[in-house]
Amino acid sequence: MADLPPDHPNALSQFSVQVDGLDLGHFTGCEGLQAEYGFEDIMEGGNNKYAYRLPGRVKYQNVKLSRLLSKESAKLAAWFTKFETTRKRGQATITLFDAHGKPVCRWELKEVHPVKWAGPSFSTDGSGVAKETLELAHHGFDWKPA
Repeated sequence: MADLPPDHPNALSQFSVQVDGLDLGHFTGCEGLQAEYGFEDIMEGGNNKYAYRLPGRVKYQNVKLSRLLSKESAKLAAWFTKFETTRKRGQATITLFDAHGKPVCRWELKEVHPVKWAGPSFSTDGSGVAKETLELAHHGFDWKPA
């Protein structure tokens, strides 16, 4: 990854994504690295003051990655299309880089599979950029320092 000046708008938002060792390239947006526990309220007979809140299952958000279309988009499209026939879940690693291209930390997602790919909308009367978005489902993640 090329060094970006510290004042560059994307200096602290570069992510690299690999799935089962296949490098899908760098992304500039990453949303959904999130987990939350559900709770079950249990009412005890004779206790009218409160309900017991017992932790339940953990729920993981889908991860949405976005970037400008580039040469790396061909690898992503091939991997996304291959899932149609293999249905094989894998492990993905999302690595965050600093402004100098050095890894800061990474998230290792378990049992990953693609949910959605969205490409650019084309219009001859606009000046928008061609972006793509990839959405991944997973069964949990581990956070690790670089």
